Amino acid sequence: MQPIRFTLQVIAASLTLSLAYISGAHAAADEIQVYDGGLADPGVFNLTWHNNYTISGDKTEPYPANHALNGVTEWAYGVNNWWEVGLYLPLYTINEGGGARMNGFKLRTLFATPNAADRKFFYGFGMELGRNAKSWSDDLITSEFRPIVGWHLGKVDVIFNPILGTNYKDGLGGLAFSPSTRVAYNASKNWAFALEEYASLGTLNDLHSETHQLYGVVDYAGESFELQAGLGFGLTDASDNTVFKLIFARDF
Repeated sequence: MQPIRFTLQVIAASLTLSLAYISGAHAAADEIQVYDGGLADPGVFNLTWHNNYTISGDKTEPYPANHALNGVTEWAYGVNNWWEVGLYLPLYTINEGGGARMNGFKLRTLFATPNAADRKFFYGFGMELGRNAKSWSDDLITSEFRPIVGWHLGKVDVIFNPILGTNYKDGLGGLAFSPSTRVAYNASKNWAFALEEYASLGTLNDLHSETHQLYGVVDYAGESFELQAGLGFGLTDASDNTVFKLIFARDF
């Protein structure tokens, strides 16, 4: 069976089985990233270390984001040229008072067109299964379903992740829609500059604008590691006002 045909079948089956999405949203996220279809090379382990600090944000209990550092180490392994598996551990928060806590862990699988960076049009699909600490979410078990579509148009990249996920409680109408978009300009082999937008648009039963954040992002891709830094600004009253994110990645 062709790898791409198999990937499409997996995507279709996964969407069919996805009957619910998360209704209790986090005040902050451990991962702020638009997936671009990139995979670890077959047989290679990759570490992506996510950190984001809310400079000015929500102070509402029980999940205040203001002055909180959230992060996770994401461990990935390339199974073949179109499939990657991953583990998010540990997920952590260091809050305004200096206290630290563990937020749980997540398992991930990711399918994508082989060598997505070399294709004009590329696509993929990621799935996550998470077990959450009570201090992080009202829901013990949640999942995320992340389709990936994108285009490399010369020096410009356009990527869209129409994200859904689940707490396995609220039925099909409880599917929440949280799309993210990235438009990047690749100034050179090593440097790229991008705008990224992250939104929360409620559930399929009640689609409406909740949060929107716009990030200015700088990417560096070196020989031995990659680094991404971004500063995000809230565009609605419900959004965190200012968030700084930093992502470090390297192969082993």
